[in-house]
Amino acid sequence: MLCSLTMISLKPLPTNLNSSFHSLTPFKPFTPITQTLKPSKSHSYSAIQSVLQWNRKPELAGDTPRVVVITSGKGGVGKTTTTANVGLSLARLGFSVVAIDADVGLRNLDLLLGLENRVNYTLVEVMNGDCRLDQALVRDKRWSNFELLCISKPRSKLPLGFGGKALVWLVEALKTRPEGCPDFIIIDCPAGIDAGFITAITPANEAVLVTTPDITSLRDADRVTGLLECDGIRDIKMIVNRVRTDMIKGEDMMSVLDVQEMLGLALLGVIPEDSEVIRSTNRGYPLVLNKPPTLAGLAFEQAAWRLVEQDTMKAVMVEEEPKKRGFFSFFGG
Repeated sequence: MLCSLTMISLKPLPTNLNSSFHSLTPFKPFTPITQTLKPSKSHSYSAIQSVLQWNRKPELAGDTPRVVVITSGKGGVGKTTTTANVGLSLARLGFSVVAIDADVGLRNLDLLLGLENRVNYTLVEVMNGDCRLDQALVRDKRWSNFELLCISKPRSKLPLGFGGKALVWLVEALKTRPEGCPDFIIIDCPAGIDAGFITAITPANEAVLVTTPDITSLRDADRVTGLLECDGIRDIKMIVNRVRTDMIKGEDMMSVLDVQEMLGLALLGVIPEDSEVIRSTNRGYPLVLNKPPTLAGLAFEQAAWRLVEQDTMKAVMVEEEPKKRGFFSFFGG
């Protein structure tokens, strides 16, 4: 086999190396693929933020302290449960919270938080000069930025001079305490619309109305909404508690959209019916601390998130397509 060898003569490179390479290379220089993506008209930044909003800490809106009263008018709809779970959710988000149990003689917030054995002094004893305010505040054993204050001891009566002005003084005292002003002051309002209700709503500038999708609770909630507006509280949001989707589909329970249309209030959260609520109440362990979290616990955390940013949610109606019926369905098949 014959092999032909070709001799290559080596020449020195020219001095103008860049100009010669540009003249010899017909292709364009390489450009990196990583470029800044701009949203199109159909996709906006709001959609991206709505997906990623749970990966950041919520931004506190409004002036501190934000005094929020949780009320309903009707008893047994979940005011105390909402106060405990929303308050601890705010503490877990990094905000300082003071929860006030304004139910005189029938307090239960300390039981739901597991702090019933730590309440030694109340607000009445602070007003009488028997103790200091920091002695009456009970710090939670799990989150140090959550504190509880009870107005009175069980089966006790308030003095005649005690009223809304006492809670106004309490809010001013919390603003100027050496430990610093709390971010949230949450007041657990008693049931009814008597003197205890008037005392609880006096220092508040926001209200969360807890209701259930039944006609008796909605009637009381509508009445309480009017009283709150007469007292000057315009920022009123609603939490619909104990919602059962199976009964809504069977048209045995009003939907959240129906409740919102009847009351005309902004929707803060929807809490589904959950049997774990009873277990957490009996253990003195709030629902939002359960691991793994339950549906009701996640709903309380989302409601607390919206409360921080003064945001609301919107209820929509989803229509399902009717099931196709075959020929044998006439015979029961």
